[in-house]
Amino acid sequence: MKIDGNAIRPGMVIEHQGRLWRAAKIAHTQPGKGGAYLQVELKDIRSGTKLNERFRSSEKVERATLEQRDFQFLFADGDMYTFMDNETYDQFSLSAEMIGEDQVCFLQDGMAVIIESHEGDPIGVKLPDTVVLEITEADAVVKGQTASSSYKPAILENGLRTQVPPHIGAGTRVVINTSDGSYVERAKD
Repeated sequence: MKIDGNAIRPGMVIEHQGRLWRAAKIAHTQPGKGGAYLQVELKDIRSGTKLNERFRSSEKVERATLEQRDFQFLFADGDMYTFMDNETYDQFSLSAEMIGEDQVCFLQDGMAVIIESHEGDPIGVKLPDTVVLEITEADAVVKGQTASSSYKPAILENGLRTQVPPHIGAGTRVVINTSDGSYVERAKD
């Protein structure tokens, strides 16, 4: 499906120069001389190489057609992660680099995920927007920091470091955003 060059959004997969690319970052630029363009940082899905490209609104870009299916994460074996198709119960494994090093730390046993594939080849995993994790370590509250909205460092059960409000302590379950690892709220369970 053809789309305008300025319609590219982060996370979108496009076909460019005969390969599949995922848009990582975008920036609208309007120079003083000439027309506006969209500066896009693209990441090759297969090799992981990055490319910075400019697209004008008059250019057409081929958006890749992706098939999305519901899967369930079963277990990790070294660098391989095994998933099960919810309809056919078929199992297959993906490597950590295929999933994304920043996302594998959020995988939990039994988690429902969406696996995107292009022409039968899996190219990525979409996690839920948020996950519930327990805090294993949290710094002590510094006196006098109650007037402003201050945050303190904490370590989650998956080893990830994040910033949490001062009233959150070790052993507390919190909701974490999977896209950037930031604190959302205290878990309601």
